[in-house]
Amino acid sequence: MTPAETRLRDTLCDLAASLFARGVTHGSTGNISARTDDGGLIVSPTGTSFGRLDPARLARFDAEGRQTGGDPPTKEMALHAAFYATRQAAGAVVHLHSAHSVALSTLPGIDPDDVLPPITPYAIMQLGRVRLLPYFRPGDAAMGDAVRGLGGKRAAVLLANHGPVVAGRTLEAACNAIEELEATARLALMTRGLSPRMLTPDQVADLVAVHRIEWDT
Repeated sequence: MTPAETRLRDTLCDLAASLFARGVTHGSTGNISARTDDGGLIVSPTGTSFGRLDPARLARFDAEGRQTGGDPPTKEMALHAAFYATRQAAGAVVHLHSAHSVALSTLPGIDPDDVLPPITPYAIMQLGRVRLLPYFRPGDAAMGDAVRGLGGKRAAVLLANHGPVVAGRTLEAACNAIEELEATARLALMTRGLSPRMLTPDQVADLVAVHRIEWDT
């Protein structure tokens, strides 16, 4: 194992533990992966807690997708593989069952093509548009098919009655972005029915232009 991979494994486990310690994920829910320098992946094992991941036991895959070490991976491998296949710049993928995001996914009247309301600039800057995908049974390979169907146009999706999934260039970027998604979902729930003042279309367009945000129509 190279020193770079050792650091990557430690970073993955440290970030996962931080998400767990702050209540962003719970129990044995969620999964996380990162791309290695040789084009392979390290992946959290199935049935494990973000609070207790062991760097030495992470599932290891080579660049051809063959498992070469570690424990059995998360049953959501199809979801992770779909993001890596369609977003070549993706260096990490995080999937959580974070409470506010799940709650938002169940509510009527949300736009499935742009599920997060433009309350602050930060979710727009870190996530772009977030697509709401329908409910799939956990572990169903159809989740991966749904992500592939987006053609790489979205860095983040929200699975109905399940939770968010975010791809980022680095582990840190992916974790920061999924936390921003959860925080925005919480704000959306807190302000629902109160007629809050949102960012205007012009303000959103300015963010998209200045920060060169992916913003497909």
